[in-house]
Amino acid sequence: MTTAVVAQDIPAARRSERARLLVQPVIVLVLVAGVLGWAFNRELTATQKGSLNAANIATLTWQHVLITVVVVTIVVAIAVPLGILLTRPGFTRLAPVFIGIANIGQAAPAIGLLVLLFLATSTTGFWIGVLPIAFYSLLPVLRNTMLGLQQVDPAVIDAGRGQGMTARLVLQKVELPLAVPYILAGLRTSLVLAVGTATLSFLVSAGGLGILIDTGYKLRDNVTLVVGAVLAVALALLVDWCGALAEEFLGPKGLR
Repeated sequence: MTTAVVAQDIPAARRSERARLLVQPVIVLVLVAGVLGWAFNRELTATQKGSLNAANIATLTWQHVLITVVVVTIVVAIAVPLGILLTRPGFTRLAPVFIGIANIGQAAPAIGLLVLLFLATSTTGFWIGVLPIAFYSLLPVLRNTMLGLQQVDPAVIDAGRGQGMTARLVLQKVELPLAVPYILAGLRTSLVLAVGTATLSFLVSAGGLGILIDTGYKLRDNVTLVVGAVLAVALALLVDWCGALAEEFLGPKGLR
């Protein structure tokens, strides 16, 4: 009875996820079109026009996307190889050390990491905004890479070795493909963290949609504030949707 119920729940969950994949981009489009239509179809002051124009919004959005892409690239380049290394014999005893370091990045307030790097370097700019956010977003990918590799059935690994595969081939052909769903889930979390935290990058002159939010707050300009906040939310939803697509279609076919 219980097995039958679980079996029925799996297709239902997949249908629900597929429906969400269809609905979420529509929500993003409605949010963006709605807030921009609301902002541009009203009488704007000269100050508002300086912030709320197509060129400026496109530039700030591009900066935000670029920060997110670079952060995620750094996270993947560091966390996936490190996660693999820490699950290899002889290196597992180092795992608590690196997980602890990554936990510090996750636990520390993102704004604190930005300010500390600024104080340490006495500089501002793109990389001063990117590096603390990458550190902040590191843990989900690192932890999920290790979890994905650790959950592989030892019998499957033994079967690969029994067929004459080297440890490297077993990793490439067996362990990593089976760990991909876990890695993608961690990457999805890191993407959303990076997009949300990137709104703080304006503090170190790295750009992004946080500039609109900050401008609206300082000038008590609710229109600019709402536009910046809604666009940031829409971008986070879009990135989460891209992550969900990756989870749905990039994992091993047998596990989808």
